[in-house]
Amino acid sequence: MADHKGTAAWTGDIKGSGILTTESGALNAPYSVGSRFEGKQGTNPEELIGAAHAGCYTMYLTSVLTKHGHQVQNIKTTSTVTMNPNNGHPVIEHIHVSTEGHVTGGNITADDFQKHAEDAKENCPVSKVLSAVPKMTLEAKFLG
Repeated sequence: MADHKGTAAWTGDIKGSGILTTESGALNAPYSVGSRFEGKQGTNPEELIGAAHAGCYTMYLTSVLTKHGHQVQNIKTTSTVTMNPNNGHPVIEHIHVSTEGHVTGGNITADDFQKHAEDAKENCPVSKVLSAVPKMTLEAKFLG
């Protein structure tokens, strides 16, 4: 088992700002209402969820493909997290996963890649955590 920590520190009221950090030191980023809802500089929780999801999904898909005898040259995944401000009660209502992979070996077809991509969408640990989101869609592109 491994524990991984993220920390948020906030100063001021809702118009204040904060810093998000990770135990590893890889992240030390400002965030605010402006970066979350107004397109201002800084990060936000949804962007970080998207990055974590894309990372987990890509690692899981790579593992599944490798277990089936395929050689992964590269995979690129974007996880787009859509949040509705919902009149002051924000809700994440949709996550769209877009992945593309250059995979060889084991006579892999586009249909095989799609099947493995769906498996990763359903079973990577972060996808499972995000299963409460009402809608999660996938677009998978096999690059050969």
